[in-house]
Amino acid sequence: MKAMILAAGKGTRVRPLTNNIPKPLLPIMDVPVMELIILKLKAHGINEIVINTSYLSEKIEEYFQDGSRLGVEISYSFEGEIINGIRHGKAIGSAAGMKKIQNEKSFFDDTFLVICGDAIIDTDLSKAIEIHKKQGSISSMLLKEVPHDSVYKYGVVELDDNNRILSFQEKPKVEEANSNLINTGIYLFETEIFSYIPSSGEYDIGSDLFPKLVEKHIPLHGINLPFQWIDIGTIEDYYEANLMALHNKINHMKFVNNTLTVNYNHNTLAV
Repeated sequence: MKAMILAAGKGTRVRPLTNNIPKPLLPIMDVPVMELIILKLKAHGINEIVINTSYLSEKIEEYFQDGSRLGVEISYSFEGEIINGIRHGKAIGSAAGMKKIQNEKSFFDDTFLVICGDAIIDTDLSKAIEIHKKQGSISSMLLKEVPHDSVYKYGVVELDDNNRILSFQEKPKVEEANSNLINTGIYLFETEIFSYIPSSGEYDIGSDLFPKLVEKHIPLHGINLPFQWIDIGTIEDYYEANLMALHNKINHMKFVNNTLTVNYNHNTLAV
């Protein structure tokens, strides 16, 4: 199975930390958050990965290179222009980024996963893939229950009794939220999805593609599995994530004697 990691954003809510470091390279106790994601993918047998880049793209490519250091294969899709050898990033939206990769590389040939490169996750991806295939929809979104008073920070999803998605709300007021299930930025797609994405222009998964599918009554499902999900959305979130790592409150991460060990299904990284 193949995966795409979304890494083209500027990380504006984490400035000034992201003035010179792309958000996916922000370290959790010296390990970039996207490295944790790649180890997680590898642990579930997902070894072919493409990363879309734009802002400070060279730094991401220089760090991960071809992925061999982590035991995976990594390629890149730069969004923007190269003028006189200098890159000028211009992100085109997550869905348009998917389409660009497919048009240029024909990378996706079966069920594939798309995941945001700025969160710590501890979900059973293999189980999620199994559920997605059983549900038989063109796409599934992994969801997370959050306290109702915090829904204003996220994209809120409403499900019917069969876990089919009925509606989306982007950062609603607490009193207007239809549920406390939120979009975690982890998606499963079938290749038929590309027929619903325009060939040009900006287009986003959450704000453009999914609402269009719901409007057209195309089956789209939510998967609500219990898992640890730590969003690096703001400076406060980033600070809290490092505190959790320091105090051994992040699953599969242990900090002992000034050494951080990350272990996903026996794929171990010691820092």
